[in-house]
Amino acid sequence: SLGQGQGPLALQMLETGANRGHWVLLQNCHLLISWLRELEKTLETMHKVNENFRLWMTTDPTERFPLGILQRSLKVVTEPPDGLKLNMRSTFAKIDQSVLEECDHPAYRPLIYVLTFFHGVVQERRKYGKVGWNVAYDFNESDFKVSRRLLCLYLNKAVENNDEMIPWGSLKYLIGESMYGGRVSCNMDRRVLTTYVGEYFGDFLFDDCQKFFFSQSGYDYDLPAYGDVEVYRESIERMPLNCGASVFGLHPNAEIGYSTNATRDLWKNLIDLQPRTASSGGGMSREDVIANSADRIAGAVPEPTDILVVKKKLGIPSPTEIVLLQELERWNALVIQMSASLADLKRALKGEIGMSESLDELATSLYNGYLPQMWRRLCPDTQKKLGSWMEHFKHRFEQYRGWVDTGEPKVIWLAGLHIPESYLTALVQAACRLKNWPLDRSVTYSMVTKFTDPGQIETRPEMGCFVSGLYLEGAAWNLENAELEPQKPKVLVQELPILRVVPIEASKLKLQDTLRTPVYVTQARKNAMGVGLVFEADLHTTEHVSSWVLQGVSLSLNIDS
Repeated sequence: SLGQGQGPLALQMLETGANRGHWVLLQNCHLLISWLRELEKTLETMHKVNENFRLWMTTDPTERFPLGILQRSLKVVTEPPDGLKLNMRSTFAKIDQSVLEECDHPAYRPLIYVLTFFHGVVQERRKYGKVGWNVAYDFNESDFKVSRRLLCLYLNKAVENNDEMIPWGSLKYLIGESMYGGRVSCNMDRRVLTTYVGEYFGDFLFDDCQKFFFSQSGYDYDLPAYGDVEVYRESIERMPLNCGASVFGLHPNAEIGYSTNATRDLWKNLIDLQPRTASSGGGMSREDVIANSADRIAGAVPEPTDILVVKKKLGIPSPTEIVLLQELERWNALVIQMSASLADLKRALKGEIGMSESLDELATSLYNGYLPQMWRRLCPDTQKKLGSWMEHFKHRFEQYRGWVDTGEPKVIWLAGLHIPESYLTALVQAACRLKNWPLDRSVTYSMVTKFTDPGQIETRPEMGCFVSGLYLEGAAWNLENAELEPQKPKVLVQELPILRVVPIEASKLKLQDTLRTPVYVTQARKNAMGVGLVFEADLHTTEHVSSWVLQGVSLSLNIDS
């Protein structure tokens, strides 16, 4: 097994195997990529090799794996089966009767089936992208094996102590928080995982009065009774080959979202594969299209804001006005970069200057209708195409200009701020100054209003703010009852009515029938580094919170369109 310092030992085994005709297995090659270059050279210099010698290598996918080794190898790829039934079949194929006889507790065998179903669900949920998991975690067979051993250990101890109670608390923590949860880096994903554990593990599994079902969406996914291994295998074989998103607790619209994203990726790749040479037919050439786009965008780019004039006008700034000054600095950096790069591009198209790599990337982006990377680095995170991003750009400028000319807006459009978290933090600071609250013990809570248009708001609140432009995904909002409701078919995203954010002392905050809903910058949600989460909103619900958690309900400041 490769790792730090294992390179020389692996070479020694390789030489011995090549001379004596042994089979050599190098595991986890992705952990020692730097040494693989030396291995590649060694393999190239090997000439007199025993005909029985074989070299096996295992690795996780990595772009740095030497091509020389790949080109002279036979490659075998192992992937988890696609679909819940095939996933459970694969897992249970490695369980025989002797495994089921390791424990005499009557709950042990059914719980192995429950664990198999749980393992398949958390793996198959990755199929639905960000609605499934914010981060695509690599739940694998080792998680299942160790969790099964924990079940055996705790249930055997219960049998030895003649304890009728199953230690659900310990099992839920070890399986949900330690084994599977140990891979989870996002708090919202951890909430989904613990919700699954809470829904699948408990005394309700063995309730004689009410039969337990994992799901009854299109098929009754029930829990087989105590029996031999064939009983559970037959139950798996009776399952439908294809299951809908509802089996995982998701809304059926998640299937549409998955297909839409796959189609979008396909079209993006097709656009990138377009020929870059000028066509011989009629119509505008590629250079003409780029030049027209550059002229049109350059005409929409305003002059940089004079921050010194704004500072003089504001005098001693409040916390939110400090945020405005910081935002204007970032805005100016974007505006200057856009003006300069577009001017250089137009000169390069005329042949006055050379076409650099960055200008070539800018030209390609304008031609394909994508946001150029050199601009993307200086603007708020977005997944919009160039056309819709320009509308977003103009809206940002209007908000900044109105803020400077007439004061803080009555309704803030958070999507127009480069760092929206800083504005919410400034609101808490302002409230703490006004009410003499301790800053470290103050938080915000939110409530959805009946207003759907910013023009309906007449005055700003004394504390906090009104927020517009939030988009609800994974659920719909019932304006009349002011609560969450299931999505309508084929409606993936709905604009939320205006939200009011209110600072409050943490000790006085008491919420009931409320879903803590994450608010992300874009529909890409949060990445593995934790970037993307703005704050958590409070949405009223009369249904159990777990149903919304499993549906992946969230709010976004920006949508793709």
